Amino acid sequence: MPVPVITIDGPSGTGKGTIAELLSDRLGWRCLDSGALYRVLGLAAERRGVSLDEADALAEVAAELPVAFVSGRVLLNDEDVSDAIRTEQAGTAASRVAVHPPVRDALLQRQRAMACPPGLVADGRDMGTVVFPSAPLKIFLDASAEVRADRRYKQLKGKGLDANLCALVEDIRARDARDRSRSVAPLCAAEDAVVVDSTAMSIEEVLDRILKEVRRVFPELVP
Repeated sequence: MPVPVITIDGPSGTGKGTIAELLSDRLGWRCLDSGALYRVLGLAAERRGVSLDEADALAEVAAELPVAFVSGRVLLNDEDVSDAIRTEQAGTAASRVAVHPPVRDALLQRQRAMACPPGLVADGRDMGTVVFPSAPLKIFLDASAEVRADRRYKQLKGKGLDANLCALVEDIRARDARDRSRSVAPLCAAEDAVVVDSTAMSIEEVLDRILKEVRRVFPELVP
């Protein structure tokens, strides 16, 4: 039997990473944060002096990327880079390297290999459209750019970091445009995806909404 997969796609700042972690914990499944792969790649490329516009050179870095996910932490060459890849700069770098087809090809099999028993919750931007097109349950999580920017603003302020709300809105809109217009695997909802708009919803409300879909598709999993 194929390994069951639930995909959660959507633009930056919708809370899909948090939802994926909560859902995987609830189900006892593995969790794939595909965005972390692209963030780590961007960081590794910058450290090696590889231009984020050089597709072939980036693909070489991606093919040999020494990344590991251990106990909720992200390791690059055994160095914990969990915090380093969550900056705005790292997010922009991830969006830039993700536009290159050779890079996406280099990371595709690595992502698919994460589908192991008892199941996988995969979040990203093309999990349901490209990486796991046969997943029995696909979620597309969306929210307005203004709400996503406000969430990020509060997150940064909570960490004691400087942030400009207007700049964050513009950055999110630019990232959305870049992700939706790229030639390969553009950000979009799969035809059979369940679209959930989290603009006016809390994390708990989003999780409850998705659990209803999980019960529908996998009635044996959630009481």
